[in-house]
Amino acid sequence: MEEGRRADAAAFGFPAPVRPGSTRVGWIGIGVMGGAMAKHLLAAGFAVTAYARTPAKAETLVAAGASLADSPAAVAAASDVVFTMVGNPSDVRGVVLDPSSGVLAGLRPGGVLVDCTSSSPSLAREIAAAARAAGCHAVDAPVSGGDVGARDGTLAILAGGDEAVVAWLAPLFAPLGKPTHMGPPGSGQSSKIANQIVVAGAVVGLGESVAFANAAGLDAPLFLDAVSKGAAGSRIMDIFGGRVLSREFASGGAVRYIIKDLGMALEVGDGQEEANVLPGAALYRQMFSAMAANGDGGMGLQGLITVIERLNGIRK
Repeated sequence: MEEGRRADAAAFGFPAPVRPGSTRVGWIGIGVMGGAMAKHLLAAGFAVTAYARTPAKAETLVAAGASLADSPAAVAAASDVVFTMVGNPSDVRGVVLDPSSGVLAGLRPGGVLVDCTSSSPSLAREIAAAARAAGCHAVDAPVSGGDVGARDGTLAILAGGDEAVVAWLAPLFAPLGKPTHMGPPGSGQSSKIANQIVVAGAVVGLGESVAFANAAGLDAPLFLDAVSKGAAGSRIMDIFGGRVLSREFASGGAVRYIIKDLGMALEVGDGQEEANVLPGAALYRQMFSAMAANGDGGMGLQGLITVIERLNGIRK
C-alpha cells in the first residue's frame, strides 16, 4: 500500500517538476492579498481553481481565467498544489482540517498545501503532521509586503517545512516574491509573527513622527522626504508614508489582522515559542486595539495616526 502511495505521489505532485500548463494550482482566500497573488499565478500560465465563500467576490479572478469549485476539498481534488490565504487560525483549521470539506480531505498523495495565512506556529505543525499522515506535504509560508507587495509580486515569503519541498515550489513562488526557507514546520509562522512586531513598531513610529511634525508646524511631506534618505527611512515609510500624509486609510490589510498577529506573539505556551515578555509588542497591540475600539478596525495600519491625534486632542 505504501509503495502504491509513493508511486502515485511521484506521478502527481512532489517531486514531479512544477511547470506552467501542467501543474494545477488551487487557491483558497481571494481577498486583497490572495486575489492579487492568484492573478500572478494565472498570468504565469498556471491553471488555477479557486474557492470563495462568496462566489461573487471571485468574478475578477474568473475573468482572468480561474475556475471555481464549491468547497476546499473540491479545490484540492483538482489541484497538485493548494494555496490558502484566509483570515485567522480558526479559518485555517476549518479550511484545511475539516474531515469532509477540508483541503486534506481532497488532496491526493503527493499533493502540497501552502498556507500563506498569518497563523499559529503550533497549528502549522499540526497541519504538517496531518499532511504527512495523508501522504501529502504542508508548508507554512506567510508573506510580508502588504497589498503593494502582493500587487507587484515582491512579497517576502517566509517558508517553514521540508526544505526540498520549499525548493520544489520555487516556480510557483517566483511570480509572488522572494521565498526564504526559515526552518521546520511552524518556522514560517514564527518568522511572520516576529516580522509583525517590527512592522507594528515602524508604523507606530511613522504615525507619531508625522503627528509631531504637523503639531510643530513642519511641512510634513518635506519632512518625510528628508528623513527617508537617512536612518529613519524604511520599507514601511515607503509603503505607508504617502497614505498617512494624504489620510488615505482605507487601503491595505485591515488593522484587525495585526491585532491578531501581535496577540499570537504574546500568547504563552504555544509550543516552542518562549519569548512572551514583549513590552513593545504589548504596547503596539494596545494602540492598534484602540483603533478598533474607535470603530476603525477596518482601516489599514496607516490609520494608527488617528489614535495618536486623539490622545493629543487633535482632530482633522
